[in-house]
Formats: sequence, structure tokens, C-alpha cells
Amino acid sequence: MVLPVVLLASPRSFCAGVERAIEIVERLLAQRGGPIHVRKQIVHNTHVVADLEARGAVFVDELDEVPDGATVVFSAHGVSPAVRAEAARRGLHVVDATCPLVTKVHAEARRFLARGDTVVLVGHAGHEEVEGTLGEDPERIVLVESAADVAALEVPDPTRVSYLTQTTLAVDETTEVVAALRARFPALRGPASDDICYATTNRQDAVREIAGEADLVLVVGSANSSNSVRLVELARRQGVPAHLVDDASDIRPEWLADVRVVGLSAGASAPPRLVDEVVEALGAWDVQVRETTRETITFTLPATVRTR
Repeated sequence: MVLPVVLLASPRSFCAGVERAIEIVERLLAQRGGPIHVRKQIVHNTHVVADLEARGAVFVDELDEVPDGATVVFSAHGVSPAVRAEAARRGLHVVDATCPLVTKVHAEARRFLARGDTVVLVGHAGHEEVEGTLGEDPERIVLVESAADVAALEVPDPTRVSYLTQTTLAVDETTEVVAALRARFPALRGPASDDICYATTNRQDAVREIAGEADLVLVVGSANSSNSVRLVELARRQGVPAHLVDDASDIRPEWLADVRVVGLSAGASAPPRLVDEVVEALGAWDVQVRETTRETITFTLPATVRTR
């Protein structure tokens, strides 16, 4: 009997920025014990958040929920200058877990603003990373989500326009929006290197590879994880049924009816163990790893958690 096949995308699961952010909270809990307050979810995954909560992390929406003088961790998605100023005014002990690649986007925003540009941010409204970047200058940074938004965009000086992007967007859709910006504003300036992060790009490339052979694609990740949702959308654009699952318990038996090949991946904020549990739940399947690239990037921890 020929076993059904699981094509396991690689790279998948945690990226360097997510690993760094989680380790920051874990080290603070080990050094100081709970509670350690974290503004927003440290990364967008329900299992990660629940695990850290059980160990003493307290996740809050805004700084007014943090006691004066307490330690607060800024999530991997970054914060606006106004949030940093409020933390300083309140005397909070800040440990910054912002992904270095998000920090790069903030630095680029400040550089473009200093030149007098209108900065167009390509991203999804309401996402925490977008909110933080917009906060660099809410009057001069404008958000677009699509090429249609670009067509309706009005700026003070069409010769002084630059663009940045959220780090977790779909590469092909973002290319379309940037092309629309270039067509509308021929003098458009952009970042020296792509803002969409290496991990997002690599996971999309890996899913594109397996989707061509799969009858069904499953992506492990939480619904508020932008990069996980983009993987599902990518597979569907390839013409393959695809579903986002938080864990193995979300898999519906009817999805697997008449399926001989399942493609399996996970967003950059999803723990690897959740992928292992999905493989185990599928049972006696032939698991084949499809590696498109190997990631070796790591990020240094803040001195605050390194020196104790």
C-alpha cells in the first residue's frame, strides 16, 4: 500500500526575531520572577502567549495597565515614539524585544522624514507593526494596502515621496503595490534593501514549492499572525485548498477526504512542536522534507538580559 505523503516545508516555524523576543521574556522571568509585563502579545501566537502567561508574564494592551516603576517588554512588532516617551515619563524599566528588522524600518522612516518626504507605508491597517511605524509621524506617513489605495493617494509634493513596507507581507502582492507607486510617483524613493524580512520571504518560497504538488496545504499559526495568514493566501492563489490551524485539534477530517499529498508549513511565530503534533495527528503518512534554503541568521539579545 502506498502511504499518503506529507510535504514538510523548510524553512518553517520560528524565525530569529521571534526566538529573540521569546528568549528575552524567558530570561527576565528566570532572573526576576513574575510578573513581567509585556505590551501586546510578544509574538502573534496563542500557544506562546499562554505558555509565558503560565510562567508569570502579564500581557497588557497599553502602558496604563503597567504599575509605575515596573519592568515592561516591548513586543517583537515595535512601538511608536509616543509609547517610548510614555514609558520614560512613567519611569518604567523597558526591555525592547522589537525585531531588529522592524527597527530597521523605523530608522528608514526617520531618514525619509528628515529629507522632507511623504512616506507611504505599505501594510495592513491595525497591525501592531504598522501602528508603531505610523507613529514615527502620523501626519506625514500614510498607509496604503492595495494598488487601488495608491490610485486615490494625494500628497503635498509628488517629487518627494518614499515608501516602506510591513515586514510580513506577501511578496508578490507587495510588488504590485510598489509598481503602482512607481507608476504614480516616478521620483519614488525606497529602502536600500527589501523591508519584507528574510523569514517571511523564505517561508513563502517554501510554501510555493510544496503547493505545486499538494492536494491540500495546512499552515500552523494563529489568526492574528500576518505572515501565517499570507502563507495560506499564497497556497490558495496557487489553486490549492489551504487552511490555517492553531494546532492539530483544528484539523477537520473532511479536509483530508481523498487527499493523497498534504503540504505542511508554519508561520514564523508558531512553535516547531505544533508542527510535530500535526504530523503525529495525521498518523501513518510518509513525511518528506522539502528544503528551499537554510537559515543561519541570529540576533543578539539586549544587554539587559545578557549581563545577569
